[in-house]
Amino acid sequence: MVIIATVVAVLAGGTGLVVAITNLGTYAPERQPSAAVLGPDAAVPQVFHGWGSPKLFDPLAERTKDAKALTEKEVFSQSELAVSKKLKLKLVAKQLDADCSAALWGGTLLERVSDAACTQAARGLYASSDGRYVGQYTLLNLKDGKSAAELVESLKTLYRGGWARPLTSTKASFPGGGYSEAGGYALGHYVGLVWIGKLDGAEPTTKDDFVSLTLALRGAEKAVYRRVVAITGSAG
Repeated sequence: MVIIATVVAVLAGGTGLVVAITNLGTYAPERQPSAAVLGPDAAVPQVFHGWGSPKLFDPLAERTKDAKALTEKEVFSQSELAVSKKLKLKLVAKQLDADCSAALWGGTLLERVSDAACTQAARGLYASSDGRYVGQYTLLNLKDGKSAAELVESLKTLYRGGWARPLTSTKASFPGGGYSEAGGYALGHYVGLVWIGKLDGAEPTTKDDFVSLTLALRGAEKAVYRRVVAITGSAG
C-alpha cells in the first residue's frame, strides 16, 4: 500500500534528521521552577528534538474533521514493537486520560495544552526484551495543526520545565535523575512524544541505538495514519 511506503519514507527521513541533529550537538536549557514539583531526582529528558507535521497529515489539520475520540485499543493495539529481529519493545503499561493535566506536568506546558484544547492524552510504557531500555509514547489530541506545531516548537526550550508524567511498572520505569532522550512530532492536530532511556539511567554509548528504538516506539503512530486513510478514503 502507498500509505505504508509513505510511513517508511517519513520515518526513514526522521532517522536522518535525528543523526544529523545529534551530530550538531544539543541544547539543554536550565530547569524552570515548575520542574521542582517532581523533586530533584525527577525523570526528565536531557535532550529533545522537535519536528513539524509532514504534508501527509494535512487531512488531520482540524479536529472538527476527525472528531472521533481516541481509544486505548486503537493507539496501543500492538503489545510488541520490533526494533530488530532480536530486540522488541514490550508494552507494560498504558493509560488514556481525558484530562491532559493528569498526563503532563509543568505550569507553562499545562497552560499551552489548555489553550490548545487538549482533550486526550494516551500514554504507553514499554520495556525492551533484553531488559536494557525503557520507552514511553504519549499522544496528545489538540484542536488543530497550528496548535500542535506551536506546542512542539515551544517544547524545544520548555521540556526541562514541563513534560509527560512517566507511567510506572514493575517491569520498567525511568530512573530518577537518569539520562534519557525525547522527541516531539506534530501529526496534524496530534502531537506525539517519544521518550527513550536505559533502565540503569546511564548515558548511551555507541552500542546503544537510540535511533532504532525511537523509530520502533513511533509504531504507536499507526493509529494516526489510519485516521488519514479514514478521512481521505484512499491509501495514497
